[in-house]
Amino acid sequence: MNPDAQRWRELALYDLGTADAMLSAGRYLYVLFCCQQAIEKDLKGLIVECCGMFPPRTHDLAKLAHVAKITPDEGQDLFLRTLTKYYIGTRYPEEVRTLADEATRELATRLLAQTKELLRWLETLSR
Repeated sequence: MNPDAQRWRELALYDLGTADAMLSAGRYLYVLFCCQQAIEKDLKGLIVECCGMFPPRTHDLAKLAHVAKITPDEGQDLFLRTLTKYYIGTRYPEEVRTLADEATRELATRLLAQTKELLRWLETLSR
């Protein structure tokens, strides 16, 4: 594996571990953020590995999948689009509050499980 792609993968797995820790801590919005980050970084590693290019500076997971030349099924595509909204950059407090209000333990647990499943699938594509 390309060393740069491997580094992206390591960062993705670190974020996945952080998502697990945030679930245990009851910080559900950050579970979702770390899930988004794990998928983003893994997709960027896939772009490096398969396309031989530096990944675009975007947090849009569906766009990254397109650049990586992968075709997620309908459910995976919906998941990517759902998870993208949990990227937390510089947001206004009312936006974070809205996301935090919907970030329940149930949602965080479900999306974390889907993240793990998608990461396993992505791993089969190039590694």
